[in-house]
Amino acid sequence: MSLRTHPVLGGLLALFLALTGLVALPAPSHAATPVCALACDTLDPSRARQENFPVPDRNINGRILRLHVSDPDDMAWASIDDGVPGDSVWLDRSWDRGATWEPLLGKASVPGTWTGTRTLMYNITDPVGHRRGWIRACADAAAVTCTDWVYPTVCDGSRCDGADPATAAGDDTPVPSTSLFGRTISLHVDQSGGMAWGVVADGAAGDEIWLDRSWDGGASWPEGSSLGRTSVPSGAASARTAMVATRDPRGLLYGGAVRACGRAAGHQEGSCTAWVRPAPTRARAAADALMASYRTDEGWWHSSWWNSAVALTTLVDFAERTGRGDYDWAIARTFEQNRGVFPAGARSSDPVEGHFISRAVDDAAWWAVAWLTAYDRTGERRYLDEAVTITDYVHQYWDTGTCGGGVWWDRERTYKNAVTNGLYLWLATALHQRIGGDTVWGARAATAADWYLASGMINSSGLVNDGLTAGCGNNGQTVWSYNQGLAIGAFTQLWRSTGDGRYLETAERLADAAVSSPALTRDGVLTESCDLGTNSCDDNQKQFKGIFVRHLADLADATGSAAYRAYVVKQADSIWATDRDSLNRLGQRWSGTSPNPSDWRTQSSALEALTAAARLTGSG
Repeated sequence: MSLRTHPVLGGLLALFLALTGLVALPAPSHAATPVCALACDTLDPSRARQENFPVPDRNINGRILRLHVSDPDDMAWASIDDGVPGDSVWLDRSWDRGATWEPLLGKASVPGTWTGTRTLMYNITDPVGHRRGWIRACADAAAVTCTDWVYPTVCDGSRCDGADPATAAGDDTPVPSTSLFGRTISLHVDQSGGMAWGVVADGAAGDEIWLDRSWDGGASWPEGSSLGRTSVPSGAASARTAMVATRDPRGLLYGGAVRACGRAAGHQEGSCTAWVRPAPTRARAAADALMASYRTDEGWWHSSWWNSAVALTTLVDFAERTGRGDYDWAIARTFEQNRGVFPAGARSSDPVEGHFISRAVDDAAWWAVAWLTAYDRTGERRYLDEAVTITDYVHQYWDTGTCGGGVWWDRERTYKNAVTNGLYLWLATALHQRIGGDTVWGARAATAADWYLASGMINSSGLVNDGLTAGCGNNGQTVWSYNQGLAIGAFTQLWRSTGDGRYLETAERLADAAVSSPALTRDGVLTESCDLGTNSCDDNQKQFKGIFVRHLADLADATGSAAYRAYVVKQADSIWATDRDSLNRLGQRWSGTSPNPSDWRTQSSALEALTAAARLTGSG
């Protein structure tokens, strides 16, 4: 439909259309701030990975106005055809369901002798900013017309906003209801489907119930306010909303939070429940919450370089063990955005010199682990090649001139420690297993294993101390779970490769020590020294426990040990019961004691435990 240019008729028509709900009245617009997701605004449409037309074209005085969308890019562009010079086309983008919008995005005019033109591409949503957008195409050809908006409805597979709660697979009320003037307002969740609805009860005609939806854990909800607002009908005392989805895979938005809100007729005040993220399974709930912190524009979890490698490994483990490919796109995204060169401070405090390599040898090794895991998941040779490149770099720091062997922790050759040598041993073994006909890495793995066993880093209690002194003795420093776990994993894999029983015996001795010693386990729960009392783990230590559980689960697989399996399941049960809030955020302390901070590092660590338990129990 076209809005005529006559000032009186145009104003009356616009008012009529707005009141009938066909178009919105003009609202204050906002200047566009460039959005970057998988690509940045103003990408050329020739680079679109797909083209579809989700809304009908508009005919405007004989011209064809069309909205083009590439769902894999989550971007859109507009075109006008059959036009004349001077006709123009653009996009509007709204972050609040069309109430206001950024106008004239990419505005282009038909040049002389042409009959059409198109805009550049713009992002539909902003996962980095936790904003879900709507977008439409508009044109001016002696009148102004716009297409419908996309995408007003959130869909997660076959489940979409507006579904009837009667079709829900379950009905859970995960947080307490709230009361207002005698009314009860409750949030209901179909956990398996990730859908939610609200109910008002003990009310009267005219009472209202609705849902709010937030993509940033309840900090804001401009696109998701007053969803499904429903009134109690005459003669009734209750009402419920339709269901809304809490994941928008098309928009790369996961872990959406919802709350139920209500208002009593005759009162302006409203009341809302707490925010909730549904939990289809334990591992999926944790993975969604982890992905809420992923930077789609830069392809990593912001502010921690090696921790991001471990988080990616955890995410790939989740996909491999549960069969969920929701986040497989993040594997390639992380690789492509980060394999280049970065100055100090851009990714790490040190410069990154390409191929994920920096002066911190162990940091590079964590990325090799990530790419080997990605290779196992995808079969793409580039990931295996990258792991070889990185592990070749690590091997440069194997030095027999000090302590008879072992890999240095840093380029300055200041320290030989457990983490770097555990990583090297695991990587050498893993490369031998994956490269057909290999003899080089297999030999290196055997040499590294002999050195590790003779190094003295494993103390008389079967626990791995942090590293060696300048005199090549055990330095007695803190027993950390990730050092223990890396050694367990490396010797388990060596046993798989060689069948040599001494390697399996070593892995079992290390595992038995870890699960029984108060240095790592308290009341059956994996506990770092920084988890005790008023201590707090730093950003590195927050991720150690998940690494341990990953490798213990591998040993449980290898041996079929019921004891190791039970230990892994115990960790997952404790996390879920004591270390989780209503938004499925998982904290540092798996026993749930205080202080218990949570961030994406603690989330990644706990997700690894949930994934490991799912792997061992087949629970998905």
